[in-house]
Amino acid sequence: MKRILPFPLVILLLLAGMTACRPQGAAPAATVEVELRNPILPGFHPDPSVVAVGGDYYLVNSSFHYFPGVPVYHSRDLQNWKQIGNVLDRPSQLPLEQSNASLGIYAPTIRYNDGTFYMITTNVGGGGNFMVTATDPAGPWSEPLWLEQQGIDPSLYFEDGKCYMVSNPDATITLCEINPQTGSTLSPGKALWRGTGGRFPEGPHIYKKDGWYYLLISEGGTELAHKLTVARSRDIYGPYEANPDNPIFTHCSLAAQESNIQGTGHGDLFQAADGSWWIVFLAYRRYGGDYHHLGRETFLAPVTWEKDWPVINGGQPVAERMTVCMSAVPEEAALPRPHEDFSAIGPEWMHIQHPVVENYIAQSGVLTLTGNGDGFDWGSWHPTALLRRQETATCRFGTQVSLQGDGEAGLVIYQTHNGHAEFFVRREKGRSEAAVRIRLHSILYEPATIPLPRPDARLDVEAHDEYYAFLLNGKEIARMDARLLSTEMAGGFTGVTIGPYCRNGKAAFQGFDYEP
Repeated sequence: MKRILPFPLVILLLLAGMTACRPQGAAPAATVEVELRNPILPGFHPDPSVVAVGGDYYLVNSSFHYFPGVPVYHSRDLQNWKQIGNVLDRPSQLPLEQSNASLGIYAPTIRYNDGTFYMITTNVGGGGNFMVTATDPAGPWSEPLWLEQQGIDPSLYFEDGKCYMVSNPDATITLCEINPQTGSTLSPGKALWRGTGGRFPEGPHIYKKDGWYYLLISEGGTELAHKLTVARSRDIYGPYEANPDNPIFTHCSLAAQESNIQGTGHGDLFQAADGSWWIVFLAYRRYGGDYHHLGRETFLAPVTWEKDWPVINGGQPVAERMTVCMSAVPEEAALPRPHEDFSAIGPEWMHIQHPVVENYIAQSGVLTLTGNGDGFDWGSWHPTALLRRQETATCRFGTQVSLQGDGEAGLVIYQTHNGHAEFFVRREKGRSEAAVRIRLHSILYEPATIPLPRPDARLDVEAHDEYYAFLLNGKEIARMDARLLSTEMAGGFTGVTIGPYCRNGKAAFQGFDYEP
């Protein structure tokens, strides 16, 4: 495998006018071979959409029942992405009453037109399709404009002063014109395409290139059979002809059946500043067989054009390490912060539904949480928990927790209401103990309960590809098979999130350590 080239060598190659690495259909004057590291956004980052504005790239993902919603990432080299905010950071933008890991915010689309950024998405169970706008993608974003045409995964296309919306009501990709200032519908919905016959035709995006309108969609469902298909027309209203080589991308194939990367689909094409074409798409990585617990992640692949049709990665499967041609010099990857002191809670931290704000106090390097009785089982909608995505299968995270009186507090490894594990300190009637509790649907059990002299302890979790190890004051007391928290077992559309929580009473946390 080729590694990322050192900066001076990249410059020398560019000055030398290297042309051997120029994929068919790309426009850059000089490119070099670099190693692309996939996924570009690891962990729970499904349904990616990207917009290029000059040399800046902005990417958003779905967020389901988490608050704040729709994370926003920025990059200048397509490989290193920094979260700069969340689109939906106010409860007025994001009603989530009784949403679970299968409801809430589905696939968003981000677009830019005439100085304004637009984000359009669906709040399933919370009002349907809506759009918000901003002049800065870091925010603030506007209050929602609720839209008439339903169906999930809406997208926008701007041309000649008009704004078009596509979504999939009645499993049919449908187009209408809307007023981008009010959200009002300006034309009746026009059915464009039902795909190639795969189930769940969704995730539509419209692009225009060389006089053709291209309609890219996902089919097959966001599981093993996920795939991307495309059709084109000379008129935005159709009729659309399907690519005879559909699907243009899938890992549900003989060529990719042994790949660790599966469920490839739901993509968004874009043209980079140098003229080259790329696609971001979701996929998941398997662990312990046909299981995935980190969620659907964001991947990147090059795109070329052959006979006026897009070809993804030369028609070959993608890998976690790929040699690609780029003119942008990859920046040095930013190292994650190994210790969070909670002096300022960053945009990567989330809550399940809306938080009870007064239950969270961050001061002098200590996070104090007050429980409200809610845990993580079905029917507990507002647990006091501060969560972030688990981004790698192998990592270590932990904290020092101290209960103030009776109660329960510790660390949670959360997939859904039906699949989670808590590692905690508990004090009741003068008795203190540490314990591990695991929930999988109707099964609830505690594999370890250890007496403590007082209600405080160091809690650490070592995550491995296929299991989690629970360490109490540095000593392992239990293990859990990671497959118990996989989407295949626990359900939902999300991925594992981790962090401190307090179920009852009050607890102080001396920061949070996270090391991939």
